[in-house]
Parts: sequence; structure tokens; C-alpha cells
Amino acid sequence: MNMENQVTDSSEERTFQYQRSLPSLPVPALDESLKKYLDSVKPFLNQEEYQRTESIVKAFENGIGKELQQKLLERAKVKRNWLEEWWLNVAYLEARISTQIFHNFGGPGPYLEHYWVPKEGSQIERGSLSAWHTLKFWELIRTEKLPVHRSGNVPLDMDQFRMLFCTCKIPGITQDSVVNYFRTETEGDCPSHLIVLCRGRIFAFDAVHDGQILSPPEIFRQLTYIQKRCSNEPKGPGLAALTSEERTQWAQTRDYLINLNPKNLSLLEKMQTSLFTICLDEASPQATPEDYTQVTKLALAGDPTIRWGDKSYNLIVFSNGTVASLCDHSPFDAMVVVVLCSYIDHKVIESEGRWKGSDNVRDIPWPEELVFSLNQKILNDITHAKEKYYKQTSDMQLVNYAFTSFGKSLIKKQKLHPDTFVQLALQLAYYKLHGHPASCYETAMTRRFYHGRTETMRPCTVEAVEWCKSMLDPHCTPGQRLQRLLKAVSKHNKLMKECENGKGFDRHLLGLLLVAKDQCLSVPDLFLDPAFPRSGGGGNFVLSTSLVGYTRVGGAVVPMVHHGYGFFYRIRDDRIVVACSTWISCSDTDAEKLCKNLFESFQDIIQLTATAQL
Repeated sequence: MNMENQVTDSSEERTFQYQRSLPSLPVPALDESLKKYLDSVKPFLNQEEYQRTESIVKAFENGIGKELQQKLLERAKVKRNWLEEWWLNVAYLEARISTQIFHNFGGPGPYLEHYWVPKEGSQIERGSLSAWHTLKFWELIRTEKLPVHRSGNVPLDMDQFRMLFCTCKIPGITQDSVVNYFRTETEGDCPSHLIVLCRGRIFAFDAVHDGQILSPPEIFRQLTYIQKRCSNEPKGPGLAALTSEERTQWAQTRDYLINLNPKNLSLLEKMQTSLFTICLDEASPQATPEDYTQVTKLALAGDPTIRWGDKSYNLIVFSNGTVASLCDHSPFDAMVVVVLCSYIDHKVIESEGRWKGSDNVRDIPWPEELVFSLNQKILNDITHAKEKYYKQTSDMQLVNYAFTSFGKSLIKKQKLHPDTFVQLALQLAYYKLHGHPASCYETAMTRRFYHGRTETMRPCTVEAVEWCKSMLDPHCTPGQRLQRLLKAVSKHNKLMKECENGKGFDRHLLGLLLVAKDQCLSVPDLFLDPAFPRSGGGGNFVLSTSLVGYTRVGGAVVPMVHHGYGFFYRIRDDRIVVACSTWISCSDTDAEKLCKNLFESFQDIIQLTATAQL
């Protein structure tokens, strides 16, 4: 799906006009899902283990599974998306670990590829322009002029775009919640203020004056005022660091903060309702990143006192004018931010990275500082949160490399799907490095359905493993290898298509498990079988992967499991750019080595398809 060209056209169609007519999320047939599940566990089990799992699955299908399926079908009759609320809770809001570190995603602004190379002293100018373009994007959604995304001719769900602005997660003792204050123009008023974090302090100003969005020179004036104050006065307490805490701890501190002084609640609400957060990051010499690896690492794991980890969108601007973002994952998927950043990218190119409009600045109110009432206990909590955060993030290894020998153009010339190409190369790279296959998660989009988000596509298939083995077997001829490659390719494409059409099995199995939980039944054996987590079930995928798209916009996440890899990639006509993360404390994994192997695998596949065609 090409998202690059979808933002410029302004037809009469309205962004959310098809929401009512989108089909409901289907419940797949039980026997089909179980057959697919059995197929997906094969690469990780020996004959005996597989037979054991097979009999557990058969017993489930003929026993409790039938009953759970019935209940799930009943739920689907009354909910247009039977999964939505469950997914939000289980995948995001019930987590008690630091979601800022372990769930959030972030990445570099793509602009340093063209007009915005790193340049000291450009922070406020570029920050103002980035903020202004982001506000224009907010206006597009607010006036419903953002074109509807389509797959072929079919309109896709646009609901996630409502969650980009005026959205925040609020910590709870046992479960978090998400609040969203966004309104389209026809729905009514929408908050229009911005929050700016700088040197541990928090400021707010309205982004609209007399019905008009502030211009870049006006935003420049506001940010300059904040920056001057922060550099001439002592640092602030860095309250934002609390959002990086474990969730229950942050919820308790937040309750304490509100009880300390009722004014604190209204200041927190000001944070929550804001459009988005601008983070002026200038604290340390290493906070001036020069390349994608450094920017991506600081986007995900930079100074916690200038990131509000619960805010759906943090726009980060470093002192050398490089730009990045950090996003809470619960209200939307990365696709939303990719579309926003692609929009900004095009605008930056269009204007050659400069503001070409009027320099006129209206008489607008100065930013106000949000000064919380704190005491020693809160200050100690902040210190503790920072220490814990730096300890955890210092364990992160992250590389962001571009493979520039070829890209989408050549891959398509060899009649391969570019995404499938990268995924199979990754299977081979992992197999070469570790000597065995890895359970793998790839994001599949289910946006053809009402409020659809994602499904798990499992790229580690029997066919993929057979092909990997053939690549390492000296007795295999190029012809045999190619044959196995094409089998693996067609299996991958088939599974992806099924997932996008609501016929994946991972979310279905989760639904059945949650029905059992809702009915207070004991956990079915299927989910207690060691084959379930070993094949990735229950969020245990060793390779956690996602295609960010065919644009200049990149991103990154941390691994799902300690011995795993986080792997985001984007595919351009002439290159493939990969962001790979691991935990340093795991001696088995190495992001550098995996990337090196991956780039070799890219060459291997192209060579194989080229020579076998001669």
C-alpha cells in the first residue's frame, strides 16, 4: 500500500466517512486456526513432541475448544470488533513493566537524508517547522481532509488517526487507561495547546490564536522564550521521568502527587489533553546524534526527564537540529506515525527545509510554566526512576544500518515480493548465526475491518526452514535451492494474505483463552503445552519484526524476549534500511552480527534468483 501519495490529494471524501460501513472483524473457523497453529509449531518440535502437541490440539478441538468458540461467536454478534478492547488491555494496559522502555516505539525523522543534515544552532528553527507541519496534519484530520487509506479499492479503517493527538495513557494500580480528547470540527471543540519539555521543566502554550494555527515564526518565538529561560535558570525537577517507571509504582506516585495538592491534578490534566509534546533535548554532548543509529537510540532511550512516556506523540528535537519521535504504542500502531512523518518529509522537501512565508509575529500570550507542588518523597521517586531507567536502557544494543547495493526495484525485477524477500533473508541470517530456526512475529494489518489493528503473521514456516537448510547444504544444487525458496515465498505470501483478511490464528487463540478466563474456567492444556511459548505464543517471539513501509521513515522497538531481537525495516527503491535491537546482557544475541548476516543473505537470494534464471 503506497502511503506516500495519499496525503496530498484533497478530494471531497471525508477521512472517517466509511467507519460505519466497514465490515466487522470475523471469527475464523476453529478447525482452520488449529490446523495453522499445528503447522506453525513444526519447526520447533521433534517428532515425539509434535505428536504430543497434536493430541493436545485434537482434544481441545473436540472438547472445551468447541464451547469457547461458541462463546466467542456470541461475543462477535454484539461487538463489531470482538478483539478490540481485549487487545488493548492484554497487549498494553495490563502490562506492569516500564512501557516507555519495553512497549513504546520511536525513530528518527527522515529529514537528515536531505535538507536537515545535523547542524548546531538549528534546533529551534527546525523544531518550529516540524511542530507547524504536525499542526497542519492535525488540521487535516480535524477537518477530515486526510484521504482515506485503501487496499486496492477497499477503504481501510482510519480510527487510529483519531488517537494521534490529545491522547495520553494514565497509569493505574492494576491496569492503565487511555484518554483521548480529540474532536473533529463537526464533533466540537478540541484542545489546542502544546506541552514543551526542556531541562527538566514543563511549559504550555496554545497552538491556535484567534482561530489560526501559530506560524513557524510564532512557534519559534515561543520555543526561544522557553529555551532562554531554561538556560538562564536552574534545571527543573524532571517530573516526566516518572512516566518511565514500572506502571504500578508510577500510579502510586501519581496518586500521591494529586493528594499532595489538588493543583497538581489540573496540571496533569493539562499534560494529558495537550495535542502533543515537544521535547527540546540538549542536555548532554552525546545528545547531538549524527547518524540514524544514534538518533534512533536516543529516540528510544534518551533523557527520561524530557519525554512524557505516556503521551501518544513526543516530537524530539536535538540541539543539532536532528528530529525524532517517541510514541506510546497502546492507542495506535506505527503506521499512523509513518504517515505523519512522510507528510512532514514531503513538506520539508517542498520548502527546501525553510519557512518561506511571512515573518510577521502576532501579539500572542507567552508560554506558561507548569510548576507542580513537590516534596522530598516525589523528588526521591524521580531520582529513583531515572537511575532505574538508565540502568535498563544502558543494556540496549541498537544498530540502524542501510543496505545500499539494491532495493525494491531489483527485488521486484526478480518477481519477488520485497517484504517476503526481507523476511526470508532474516530467517536465513538467524539460522546461519544461531544454527536453529527462531519463532518470528511479523505485523500484519487488519484495517479492512472495523477498528482493525494487527494480526500475527508467523514467517518461520516449515518451508522457510527447509530452504535455510538447503542454503547451508553443500550437496544442494542452485536449482533445488531456488525451488525451495519459491515454495517458502509462496507460503509466506499466502499466510500474509490470510492474516490481512481476518484469517490469522494468533488473535483467534488469544480470544479463546480470554473467553475461558472470562468464564472463570481453567486454562486449557493447549496454552500450557511447552510448544505454545516455544513457537512464540503468549508474546514469546524471538524475532519481533515489522515492515515500517516503503518510505524514508524508519523506527525501532526493543525485543519481545530477553534472548530476542527487535527488527524494524523499511524498503526503498535502491536500499533496505534496518533497525535491529538486542539486550547486551544476553550473550547469545548480537544485533551487529545479525545485520551482517542479513546483508549477506540479501546478496545470496539475489544471486540465487539471478543464476538460476540463466
